[in-house]
Amino acid sequence: MTPIVIFNSIVGVIFTVCFLYQVVFFFIGLIRGQVKIPKAKTLHRYAFFIAAHNEEAVIANLVRSIKDQDYPSELIDIFVVADACTDNTAAEAREAGAIVYERNDLSRKGKSWVMDYGFDRILEEYPDRYEGFFIFDADNLLARDYVSIMNDAFDQGYLALTSYRNSKNFGSSWISSAYATWFIREARYLNNARMICGTSCAVSGSGYLVSSKIIEGMRGWDFHTLTEDIQFATFCAIHGVRIGYAPAEFFDEQPLTLKASIKQRMRWTKGFYQVLFSYGKHMLTSIGKFRRFAAYDMLMVVGPAMLLTLMCLMVNATFLIVGGFSHGFLATDAELEQTAASVIGLFLYMYGTFFVMGLTTTITEWKHIHCPKKWRIFTNLFTFPIFMFTYMPLTVAALFLKVDWVPTPHDVSVTLDDVLNGAQ
Repeated sequence: MTPIVIFNSIVGVIFTVCFLYQVVFFFIGLIRGQVKIPKAKTLHRYAFFIAAHNEEAVIANLVRSIKDQDYPSELIDIFVVADACTDNTAAEAREAGAIVYERNDLSRKGKSWVMDYGFDRILEEYPDRYEGFFIFDADNLLARDYVSIMNDAFDQGYLALTSYRNSKNFGSSWISSAYATWFIREARYLNNARMICGTSCAVSGSGYLVSSKIIEGMRGWDFHTLTEDIQFATFCAIHGVRIGYAPAEFFDEQPLTLKASIKQRMRWTKGFYQVLFSYGKHMLTSIGKFRRFAAYDMLMVVGPAMLLTLMCLMVNATFLIVGGFSHGFLATDAELEQTAASVIGLFLYMYGTFFVMGLTTTITEWKHIHCPKKWRIFTNLFTFPIFMFTYMPLTVAALFLKVDWVPTPHDVSVTLDDVLNGAQ
């Protein structure tokens, strides 16, 4: 075996060993279906927390979808923090029935600082009133039984819970459909499987519930990387706080263009690095000393998947270029052909893996896909792997580029009924 083939084999073994558990999760999610949550014995009191920056087009629809829950309205309050808004977000939220705080701190930008500000005010003005806080983004919509299902799980004693993240604009573009597929797959084949296996889940973006015990303990919100959600999930995994999952469905708005997607995912990728560099040592300690599988799981989430793949491709590409120019001195024609075949094979393997991932998710979660353009569901099977490939350059760029928090604009103004009826 040539050195480059040995290198590729070693990388392949490392990759397989690291992520074999996700294959196990996949089959558990496939065979066992959605987890069943026992009915709650108690109806708990909750507050919804929504950070909003120039969201006048969508905020009222979210507030109304919360007020339309099949859960006692007297046990739910809705707080919106209108952050440095230059439109009518605050007025729209108040008119829809939310309690609104207006914040104008331009020195501390980002959702995490808005959360810290908002929670601090809520705890001061409404002490000991709420048992849990739902965190949502302004563009979200909730299924009518969302709070009831989450309450069933919260009643089991969890300090944090995540839920089933769907999308309200699956059919808008090949980008939005790829996002939707990833998040649906994450709910069914990662968090759902984690819940069945008894390990900790991971919160993602929005649509999660945090016990007031945690918020009160922090006196606000202490996670301030570019991905405060993943930072929180990693913190919980390290310290043995098990995050649960409930099949309560909400709908998220996804970017429509590759440009907007790259900007958003660049922030996510940079945030993953921040979490990895901040908590890497602690995750390894938690794995080695306390045998916490959840810490290992989160290490794989923020760790080396795409970076390992990209490194392998770069080594092979360098060998091909340098070996080709050496005219047989550093590499024979047979070795170069073998390396080229290895690179092509890697791409085909990755494409096939993502294709199967998308196909399985589409088939098993068909009833959750609300898309009037049925052809988009079909073409997404082939474009979803391409979308995933675009993570590779982002993985490298985020290592070296300075990335700031930039709000993602939302303008898909639809109701829950519009989504369920296929209007996007």
